[in-house]
Amino acid sequence: MGAEGTVSPLKNFLAGGVAGACLLLAGHPLDTIKVRLQTQPKVSSARYVIYSGTYDCFRKTISKEGVLGLYRGMGAPLAGAAPMMAISFFGFGLGKKLLQTDPNKPLTYTQIFLSGCLAGVFTTVIVAPGERIKCLLQVQASRGESKYAGPVDCAVRLYKEQGIRSLYKGTVLTLIRDVPSNGLYFLTYECLKNLMTPEGQGSQLSTPKILLAGGIAGILNWTIALPPDVLKSNFQTAADGKYRGIVDVLRTLLREEGPRGLYKGFNAVFLRAFPANAACFLGFEVALKGLNILAPSW
Repeated sequence: MGAEGTVSPLKNFLAGGVAGACLLLAGHPLDTIKVRLQTQPKVSSARYVIYSGTYDCFRKTISKEGVLGLYRGMGAPLAGAAPMMAISFFGFGLGKKLLQTDPNKPLTYTQIFLSGCLAGVFTTVIVAPGERIKCLLQVQASRGESKYAGPVDCAVRLYKEQGIRSLYKGTVLTLIRDVPSNGLYFLTYECLKNLMTPEGQGSQLSTPKILLAGGIAGILNWTIALPPDVLKSNFQTAADGKYRGIVDVLRTLLREEGPRGLYKGFNAVFLRAFPANAACFLGFEVALKGLNILAPSW
């Protein structure tokens, strides 16, 4: 993959930025639906639920807020997408460099997985506050509130009210979600790429193959990332003092909705995972190829 140790951090940053933008543009509408489904008020009767499912939420959002309603809260993740994906690919490359004792020997699958885990640790620094702001903006729109004018206003007010801790609310859950899932994400992509390319030359992969490998990587990533993601969305959007901590969020959710509650937003996530991550890896590979042609010395 492009994130080998031979790739300069600058190229990784730029290609990762393109990857992040591609991922976001392809996936944000279904992310908005996911968060709204995950955080809608709990009611005993199905008749009083705001959204009955993914399609219902999609339909109601468009009829009430237009197509742009699906892109609510996109400012914060877009501002973080370029550095986040750059750091993710950079972290993955760094992990591979640190773990590869012999340059002539290919990395084991365990080493690739651990390198991906390192990428998850790296990205949490940017992801945690960005996700907190994004979730608050997505939820306020669906509840008909207008507490925050936009991402910057939301960040400033959170910081003023309770300092940096408020911006980083949900960091532990972000780590629990992103570290193992990133490991699986990069491992899947590398495995599929190697399977589809006998010589293991990623640059020779056709566009459909890159899209397929990236899409499947995205789906497997979310299979293990969704339960902590549901907990994180609820924790980050809850009123202060509602939950005592992570275990309390889990206990409350299981008590109110059972184990199925941990997979809320399942359809929206899996519909989004394939196209968004296919677009992400394609954006990365294409940008890297372009950079190698335009600026081979970087």
